[in-house]
Amino acid sequence: MKQSAANILREYGPFADVKSVHGVTWDGQRIWFASDSGLHALDPASAKTSRTINVAADAGTAFDGQHLYQIAENLIHKIDPATGRVLGTIPAPGGSNSGLTWAEGTLWVGQYQDRKIHQIDPLTGAILRTLESNRFVTGVTWVDGELWHGTWEGEESELRHIDPHTGAVLESLEMPAGVGVSGLESDGGHQFFCGGGGSGKVRVVRRPE
Repeated sequence: MKQSAANILREYGPFADVKSVHGVTWDGQRIWFASDSGLHALDPASAKTSRTINVAADAGTAFDGQHLYQIAENLIHKIDPATGRVLGTIPAPGGSNSGLTWAEGTLWVGQYQDRKIHQIDPLTGAILRTLESNRFVTGVTWVDGELWHGTWEGEESELRHIDPHTGAVLESLEMPAGVGVSGLESDGGHQFFCGGGGSGKVRVVRRPE
């Protein structure tokens, strides 16, 4: 396994009325992040939030190219980003749901204390595949066929590239001590967006070449 220090390129926040950042996703133009006060759209150029959707948003966030998906306790809501309307709801896997991402026509759900990642059917919530981790799982994302997830235990956090079939860790980016990762998403290129939990920040980390 290759290990290296995470290269933090930028920090956004903290933001007004945001006590903690949960899930994070990217719609090609804006970073969306979840907090106790809703789902916020962040302009990466101005570093300002442009709008907030008033929905329950206590864990992972995803974008399928058209709709947002948001974990709210034991449910996953499908949301129209233009209107903020909830278009549909499926059950989330039981347990400590954390991260959420979209890939290959399905949703992937990280589970914190259960140390698992589930691939689920976006129409029914049925679990299609499960990967085990040896660390608490926070955010989860796919980029260029690579599956990455965040970990956060105590004062230690990492971004981990894992084998999508076995769960074996292939590469690890270690965050500085005391810097947590609550949500994770890729921009499809060379940047990861990381929720910073109770810091109220969103951080940009360089993806290794």
